[in-house]
Amino acid sequence: MKILDKLQVGNTVQVNLKLSKDRLSREVINSLNISSIGTISGFKITDGKGIGVILKLSNGKEQWFFENEIEILDNNGNVIETHIDRNENNNFIVTFSKNLKYENKNKISDLLNPLNFLIWLIISLKDVI
Repeated sequence: MKILDKLQVGNTVQVNLKLSKDRLSREVINSLNISSIGTISGFKITDGKGIGVILKLSNGKEQWFFENEIEILDNNGNVIETHIDRNENNNFIVTFSKNLKYENKNKISDLLNPLNFLIWLIISLKDVI
């Protein structure tokens, strides 16, 4: 189950600063060092596949976070364990390419082999899909 299926505006969550520190401003990091707990004030589409959570922080400012950067808290302030399905994208190319072992080819005969090209193409497409 996705973590966002369990969240609603007004829920209290805790930010995992280790996962988000590289993209945050110094002001937000300082606020999270004081208190990493925030209240959900909304949601935001982050990219083609993700939804982020907009949090109201302890300093009163709002900042968005990816769903994997937050942890849900219960009424007692304890972290609720969530199991995020990492295999959510189960299309054919991704499933098939996980079992392929591709090595870079150096010889011209290896580069011109259509089978090697096909394997390279499938491995390359899994990053795009």
